[in-house]
Amino acid sequence: MDESSDPLKPKYRRVVLKLSGEGFGPSGGRNGISIDETLNIAQQIKRVHGRGVQLAVVIGGGNLLRGAQFSAGGSIIKEATAHYMGMLATVMNGLALQDALESIDCPTRLLTANRMESVAEPFIRRRAIRHLEKGRIVILAGGTGNPFVTTDSAAALRARELEADILLKATKVDGVYSEDPEINPHAVRYERLTHAQVIRDTLKVMDASAIDLCKQTKLPILVFNFKKEGNIERAVAGHPVGTIIE
Repeated sequence: MDESSDPLKPKYRRVVLKLSGEGFGPSGGRNGISIDETLNIAQQIKRVHGRGVQLAVVIGGGNLLRGAQFSAGGSIIKEATAHYMGMLATVMNGLALQDALESIDCPTRLLTANRMESVAEPFIRRRAIRHLEKGRIVILAGGTGNPFVTTDSAAALRARELEADILLKATKVDGVYSEDPEINPHAVRYERLTHAQVIRDTLKVMDASAIDLCKQTKLPILVFNFKKEGNIERAVAGHPVGTIIE
């Protein structure tokens, strides 16, 4: 196929993909790691990587443990401790994704914000960029390494550190809505928003600090449904598969 006529020709050179922990979980909202779901994600990532895109993946851990929920309701677990436990959950997902990718011949490196050299490299910005330049998929786990900071904020921070062209926010819905579409079937889906609109209208996309980090350098965010087969490729190609925030 002539490269100029390739409908999935990448628009972006370097991408940060934010994957929530729920993407790794079994169907039906149950906790745990589904091998089938993890392999499906890996296969989608492989197709993007095969087109020469430099790809870093920020991992959530909600399928295993959410720090805020675990420490609620008078728990003996302190909130900061619960957040650290949530960071460890992201490393577990990262290890699963790493093995899934390597099982289909994708070179990877797992980097974590919390030091644990026996299973992953520490996150060092220059090292992460070098891995990307060498054609390795970089998996980023452990959030920012600090409690009380969401993995959405970690994704925005890493996207800026790694000088990404776009931050892809992979979800189970097909974009940003005026209200929760599961509650209000008449909710309006936006095709395009500004960072300022998202913050002003408190739209439930990412937390405000993550949006503000992207706003400062005009880093675009694409919110899309990665459960639809091929959507990660379409997103990287610049297709209108969700809501673009810029």
